[in-house]
Amino acid sequence: MPYKPFQSTYYDDRMRANPALLRARAPYLVKNTITGTAICALVVGIYAYTINVISQDEFEDVVVPNEPITRQTPRPGSTTETVQAAVNARK
Repeated sequence: MPYKPFQSTYYDDRMRANPALLRARAPYLVKNTITGTAICALVVGIYAYTINVISQDEFEDVVVPNEPITRQTPRPGSTTETVQAAVNARK
């Protein structure tokens, strides 16, 4: 006997929709299609707007250092000294 994950009156043995399921879904077909299309259009619109705005951004005001920042290797000591060194290096 084959395994059946669930028993449903809306599907037959080959998991095809019965006419009862098609009749139950029929009143919502147009509304669901319109809602799905509207949600997809909203997502595509937001994506297109974001790409358009980002592509116009200029990074002339960003300061780029000439050489990379070198960090000091932490030396063994107390935690307070390490925190103070990090605060001083940041200033």
